Amino acid sequence: MIQAFYDVHYLFDVHENCFNPPPKVKSGVIKMYRKANVEPMKSQRYFVTVVKTAFNQRRKMLRNAVRSLFDSEVLEDPIFNQRAEQLTVKDFAALTFRMR
Repeated sequence: MIQAFYDVHYLFDVHENCFNPPPKVKSGVIKMYRKANVEPMKSQRYFVTVVKTAFNQRRKMLRNAVRSLFDSEVLEDPIFNQRAEQLTVKDFAALTFRMR
């Protein structure tokens, strides 16, 4: 979702000893720059809806995860045979124009 609206640059790692108590995950610092031009989409609301819905069940095929957002004819498109993490920002933006 962030990649649609921002360019993200990884800056550096933060050592776990910098936290109390130390977390069991690695941490890092990023810097985000707002994009001047974003992919064309029907609306940001539609984009957020389709991305969140797709990634709520990301191990499922896209067709099963977003079934409630599209008509059955649209769901026959081969793009729906992929998983959410296989799609690009451009793919998700294009899907917003095909939502109910």
